[in-house]
Amino acid sequence: MPEDLAALDELQQQYKAAVEEWIATIREEEALASVDHSVAAIDKWENAGFVEEAARNRVKTAKKNYEGALREKFFNF
Repeated sequence: MPEDLAALDELQQQYKAAVEEWIATIREEEALASVDHSVAAIDKWENAGFVEEAARNRVKTAKKNYEGALREKFFNF
């Protein structure tokens, strides 16, 4: 009988999607660091840093959830 891994697959996909979002926010922040030296550009760049940090936190949460499910599945804790 095949083992049901749908829950693990879902958590893995959530983690991977969060990582892809994080990568995009890092690239956006980096792109904003390469624009003109105006106050408006600096504000956008600074805001991009907050967006990147929020995306990173979502990755950490998704990773924790996925790792926890793997530990439960394979090590029963």
